[in-house]
Amino acid sequence: MSTANQSNTDSLAFLLTGIPGLEALHMWISIPFCFTYIMTVLGNSMVLLTVRLDKSLHEPMYYFISMLAVIDLTFSTAVVPKMLCVFWLDSREIGFEACFVQMFFIHTFTAVESGVLLAMSFDRYVAICNPLRYTTILTSSRTIQLGLLSLARGAGLMTPLMWLLTNLPYCKTRVIPHSYCEHMAVVELACADPSVSDLYSLIVATLLVGTDSVFITFSYGMILRSVMRLTSQEARLKALSTCGSHVFVILLFYIGGLLSMYLQMFSFGLAPHVQVLVADFYLTVPPMLNPLIYGIKIKQIQEGIFKLLRQLAGLSVSQAD
Repeated sequence: MSTANQSNTDSLAFLLTGIPGLEALHMWISIPFCFTYIMTVLGNSMVLLTVRLDKSLHEPMYYFISMLAVIDLTFSTAVVPKMLCVFWLDSREIGFEACFVQMFFIHTFTAVESGVLLAMSFDRYVAICNPLRYTTILTSSRTIQLGLLSLARGAGLMTPLMWLLTNLPYCKTRVIPHSYCEHMAVVELACADPSVSDLYSLIVATLLVGTDSVFITFSYGMILRSVMRLTSQEARLKALSTCGSHVFVILLFYIGGLLSMYLQMFSFGLAPHVQVLVADFYLTVPPMLNPLIYGIKIKQIQEGIFKLLRQLAGLSVSQAD
């Protein structure tokens, strides 16, 4: 950061408005977000604990689901606690560094989740199209390497973006009309041309979403072709059922993300509070739904959670005695 800009931002703090125009209703609005966050923490923690303790779930697919749970927990914790502070305590101030750290976590773990979803589609492709080689292609170490590669890719692509954004001078109003440090809302406060950072973020987003979605679509195209060649209707349904939850999570992630992004870029005549609420729900609802989707759709995780709950209930009874 340049010396001039450093002096400009040393004491700079931004102010989050929460939901513009609905400040009087913040206490009521906070209720669903608080509930969603509690369910996110409980649901994803239960998935992680179940996979950790049940040795029958020590397989690549469940490792990838565990990675999604870690991503969802990190993602939500980077946003929701501060959001609730705005709603409950009117604690609207967020420091310059803290704002960009929050933005870094949002962008990075969005990219990481896209990479993990791509890895999961590859996992399903190998499991269905080349099942005899599944255990040799997707070993535990290779699964962990794919997760670390997704993390490195996300952090590596977002670090230059954060450098570009933090080096912009912010000398306009400090007020961010949002519940968190939303990228475009922050950039609008810069008093210099942000075209370089805008171009970089557009290229990165296009490459990430474009490349990952193309490969995911290709993987499921190959899976569908293989499934249609099966002669048994029961075998077809069984093969497709293993992919149902993954496809639902993919659609939730990409469609929800694109909808939120376009509503921030183009208002389409919507009121500001509607745009903000859509962005808030995109950051909070999918992390809550993901463990529910996998817990309901994947029988092994469902059975593992019930087994864990029975063990915890038995432990509580024995301690009470």
